[in-house]
Amino acid sequence: MVACVVLGHEAEALDFAPWPGELGERVLANVSKPGWEQWLARQTMLLNEKRLSPMDPAHRAYLATQMEAFFFGDGGDEPEGWVAPSS
Repeated sequence: MVACVVLGHEAEALDFAPWPGELGERVLANVSKPGWEQWLARQTMLLNEKRLSPMDPAHRAYLATQMEAFFFGDGGDEPEGWVAPSS
């Protein structure tokens, strides 16, 4: 279990660091599996809407910055025109 920064409560921990380096270790220590799934959905939107390529080093750097903002900062960029679903 991990105190998830996305969910705001304890949830099942990730099995391994999902990203290399210090950022991956921070994610492992602070993000749950459901929280990571939320990031994957955001990442997919960013990849599609901004036409990013995971093979491009500049695009990977942008995604790393967005991941850090999503988990530990202001939430990061949202695709233009995207509206959060209402509960």
